[in-house]
Amino acid sequence: MISNQVLQTTLDGLKTISRVDLCVLDTEGIMLATTFPEAENFRDSVLSFAGSPADSQVVSGCQFYKVFDEHQLEYILLANGNSEDVHMVGRMAAFHIQNLLVAYKERFDKDNFIKNLLLDNLLLVDIYNRAKKLHIDTEARRVVFILEISNEKENSSLETVRALFNSRSGDFITAVDEKSIIVVKELGPQDGYAEMDKIAEMILDSLGEEKKQDALIAYGTIVGEIKEVSRSYKEARMALNVGKIFFAERSVIAYSSLGIGRLIYQLPIPLCKMFIREIFDGKSPDDFDEETLTTINKFFENSLNVSETSRQLYIHRNTLVYRLDKLQKSTGLDLRVFEDAITFKIALMVVKYMKYMENQEY
Repeated sequence: MISNQVLQTTLDGLKTISRVDLCVLDTEGIMLATTFPEAENFRDSVLSFAGSPADSQVVSGCQFYKVFDEHQLEYILLANGNSEDVHMVGRMAAFHIQNLLVAYKERFDKDNFIKNLLLDNLLLVDIYNRAKKLHIDTEARRVVFILEISNEKENSSLETVRALFNSRSGDFITAVDEKSIIVVKELGPQDGYAEMDKIAEMILDSLGEEKKQDALIAYGTIVGEIKEVSRSYKEARMALNVGKIFFAERSVIAYSSLGIGRLIYQLPIPLCKMFIREIFDGKSPDDFDEETLTTINKFFENSLNVSETSRQLYIHRNTLVYRLDKLQKSTGLDLRVFEDAITFKIALMVVKYMKYMENQEY
């Protein structure tokens, strides 16, 4: 079904060109789009016309036309006036709207195919058969982006992103849930991951400054066949989740740059709990005071450099050493030793992951 907004834009454009007022109503006489409010007065005539065998008719100086979708009556079009010029404009408008129905149905069929492809709802033979019928290239290079916007209360962002890629017939923009927008992007032979970052930034910029602040975008790896698109989607979905846990400062997350976060995200929770008990002996990093946590984070940021860390914390070197010694006594891990530092860093990431998963359950 064509949106009322598209119908209104179409009628406004046709009126600007022809100077003829037009109106589109559904088969129950409900006005969907119009350039003259008086069309509401023809509601009873529209209902009578919808049930008649005629395809066009003149009633009270207004011309009526039926618009079909595969022999099914979809709309009633009104053209205000009974001259030959108005009749010609009305016929052209009805023809244009009927073609819009065909185009939107084709887009719906493609959209439905892409959704099922992403969710692995198609057999391999069906993927290639349906792609061929829909004239979709099965061997094009593609990558999947997932855009998530916090506090999105309307569907405007989906239309914004669609407009951004409107000129590219090989790109598909859809949504499989209310929280995210999916972009299946067709790539050129030379496009690599540097170009993916630029595309991601372009998508974010299209949202405007206000929405961009609450937006997060992730993408999977580049695939070479249509059957692998679902894999890129799953990778993008994982990148989105891993990014929320470990890379809160980033607005663009690539699956290929998740590092150890990708491994931790796939660990079972019971194994994580066992690991934390082993490292912290029943304690949790949440038990550390703010001063200790700040010291730990700054120490890691400075690659275990005592002098640089103490300088950035505005404390004496001996004070930092004292804090590290105190931490070693409570945990048994000396962060100045590379192996212990790695263990501690992984443990902190595991705790972050566990907290995220616990929050997802509520």
